[in-house]
Amino acid sequence: MENIIRFTENDLSKYTQHRSGEVKFGERIHTIQSSGSIAENLKNSDAQFVVLGIPEDIGVRANFGRAGASSAWESAIKAIVNLQHNKFCKGSNMLILGQIDTSKEMEEASTLNAAVKEDRKKLSELVKVIDKEVSHSICQIINAGKIPVVIGGGHNNAYGNIKGTALAKGRPVNAINFDAHSDFRILEGRHSGNGFSYAFEEGFLKKYFIFGLHENYTSKAVMENIKKLSDRVKYNTYEQIAVRKEKSLSDELGHALGFIEDEPFGIEIDLDALPNIASSAITPTGFSIEKVRQFINYFGKSRQASYLHICEGAPSLDNEKNNHLTGKLIAYLITDFMKARAAD
Repeated sequence: MENIIRFTENDLSKYTQHRSGEVKFGERIHTIQSSGSIAENLKNSDAQFVVLGIPEDIGVRANFGRAGASSAWESAIKAIVNLQHNKFCKGSNMLILGQIDTSKEMEEASTLNAAVKEDRKKLSELVKVIDKEVSHSICQIINAGKIPVVIGGGHNNAYGNIKGTALAKGRPVNAINFDAHSDFRILEGRHSGNGFSYAFEEGFLKKYFIFGLHENYTSKAVMENIKKLSDRVKYNTYEQIAVRKEKSLSDELGHALGFIEDEPFGIEIDLDALPNIASSAITPTGFSIEKVRQFINYFGKSRQASYLHICEGAPSLDNEKNNHLTGKLIAYLITDFMKARAAD
């Protein structure tokens, strides 16, 4: 894990807004020591949850999306450290590891155009470089007995999360994805739209449930592929649940959990499934924020829940006066997961 920019006590002090009579998360959160290996530091920490940032949008660019997901990490951290440390959720149960150093890859990506065939190939190669860093980091965190909480970045990083978890567990794992899109597209070079299909093809992903697909943005080819793999890949659609009322949310939560909880599983949350949240593929319609919070609480209670990944948020694409709100949303979702998962 040599490619991690460690989050320090100085960083905590810089972002934490102290207030008399209050105790903020930033006053209790653990950080990695400047000396010693990261693996040793993780094992010696009492914190249950380890926060890792992946400030990149290279996979999004390679998928013809709007750049901006790289800005979510700092926005989220500013919100997290200023939460109240209290009986409902304790900052002392969190360790902020830091961020994967993507600066070199981001700089190279900034000169590339996905519409140019050779440039898109180069973007995919850069995604593969980050894949290796993500999978290695996730594996190390889980091997230390901790639960990764990952702030993306594009949804391409689902691949590294799944691979790292599978390597740590010594077997293929499952995943549930709260998303408007399947991200189960063809193997055409790595990008944000095929993280799950690559993990599936390479044997790291055993079973996959896509929760709340938007019917207007799922191709016929993807649907046909999912149908062929129906014993291992299942889905429901937003329209089935929220528009036509053919299925109930509570029944679908139970159905999805029953499908995936026979193995350790990852919880993947794509913020472009929520209405009007700044993201690479912003949507005007979708499940409410309260519904995704209920979703995280429901699945987070399972002892098989092995990590949480929140991705595709792009505060830099929001209007300037409200660009802190995406980070605040991410902080809410993370603490919902901590509260649910810590209760087992």
